[in-house]
Amino acid sequence: MNLYNRAPIAVDRGEGVWLIDTEGRRYLDCVAGIATDALGHAHPALVAALTEQAGKLWHVSNIFRIPGQEALAQRLVDASFADCVFFANTGTEAVECAIKTARRYHHVNGQPERIDIVGFAGSFHGRTYAAINASGNAGYMEGCGPRLPGFVQLSIDDTAAIEAAIASPTTAAVIVEPVQGEGGARALSGEWLLRLRELTRKHGVLLIHDEVQSGMGRTGKLFAHQWFDGAAPDIMALAKALGSGFPVGACLATTEAAKGMTPGVHGTTFGGNPLAMAVGIAAFDTIANEETLAHARAASADFFERLEALRARFPDVIAEVRGKGLLIGLKMIPNNREFMGIARDHGILVAGGGENCVRLLPSLLISAQEIAEAVTRLEAACGAARGLMAKAA
Repeated sequence: MNLYNRAPIAVDRGEGVWLIDTEGRRYLDCVAGIATDALGHAHPALVAALTEQAGKLWHVSNIFRIPGQEALAQRLVDASFADCVFFANTGTEAVECAIKTARRYHHVNGQPERIDIVGFAGSFHGRTYAAINASGNAGYMEGCGPRLPGFVQLSIDDTAAIEAAIASPTTAAVIVEPVQGEGGARALSGEWLLRLRELTRKHGVLLIHDEVQSGMGRTGKLFAHQWFDGAAPDIMALAKALGSGFPVGACLATTEAAKGMTPGVHGTTFGGNPLAMAVGIAAFDTIANEETLAHARAASADFFERLEALRARFPDVIAEVRGKGLLIGLKMIPNNREFMGIARDHGILVAGGGENCVRLLPSLLISAQEIAEAVTRLEAACGAARGLMAKAA
C-alpha cells in the first residue's frame, strides 16, 4: 500500500551507527529505526542470541510456559516499579494492553463507569485504533470513522483542565510520554511529572507512562521517569529498544493495577515468542549495564554541547536544541522535511518530528568521534540550507 513517503535510499546492510545502501554509500544513522536500534546495526551479542535461538525454537503458543519470557520479565521487574509483564510485538500493542489494563482495574473494583483515558496534545501512542484515539492527532484520525468514546486530549500546559479531568469520576487513567518523541523531542519536567503522579494518586486514577521511545536507556537512565524520584507510573508501555531492532513490546504493571487482567481477557499469538525473548534478554543485559547508560549520558552531553555551538553558528537555521539524553530535537527555521533531505545528501540520516523539529536518535553506543562526524555533516547541511534560503529570498 502507498503508505510511506520513502526516502530515495535502498538499504543493504548496517554496521554499528552506519547504514550502507545498495550502491555502497555510507550514511551516519541518527534515525536508528526511529530510536529502535539502540545498540546500532548488527550488534554481535544480538546476532549471537538470535542465531542460537533460531536453531532451537522459533514459536510456541502462549498456552505453554516460555522460559525466556520469565527470564526477561524478571529482569524488567527487578529494574522497575512493576510486578508483572505482558509481552507483545510492538509499542502500539503495549499501549492497547495498558489501556485495557487500566479500564479492567476499575471494572473489577466496581467502577465500570471509569473508562476515560486522558492524553495530551503532541503525543504519539501508535497506529492501532485505540492508540490513535489516545493520541488524538487529527491527521491520523481523519477518515477512520468516529472517535472512540472515553478518550480526552488536553494541553500539557493547561493545569486547570488537567486537574479537572483527573478529578472526574469517569477517568480511568492518564497516559503520557515523559519525553515526547513524535511531538518534537519535548522533555517534560520533573516538577510536571511529579505533580501528575500526585494528582492521579489523590483521585484513584492510574498513571500510564508510554516509554516506547524514551525507555531502555534512551535518556541515559533505563527509563526516563527514573530521573525523578517518585515519578514511577502504575503501568508502562515499552518496545523499540527493548528488542533493539527485533519486534518486542511489553506492558509492565504493578500487581494492583493488573488485578483485572485475568485468563482470557487479553492475549497474543506472537508476543513473547522464543526468538524475541532471546534477543530481548541480550539487548536488556547490554543496555541495562551501567557502563552503557553512563556512556549514553556522556554522549548526550557531548552532542548537546556541539549542537548548541552549531545553533550559535546557524541561528537562521536552528532555532532551538531540545530533548533529553539521546532523544534530541533540533527545532528548525527552514522546513524540517526539506532539511531531512539536505542532511541525507550530506550523509547523515535524521528523523522528523512535531513543531518543525528534526530528531537525532543514534545508537546509545555512538562514539565521540562519530558524534563529531555527525555534527560536521549537520554543519554542512546547515550551510546548504542557508544557501537555499538566501536564494529563495
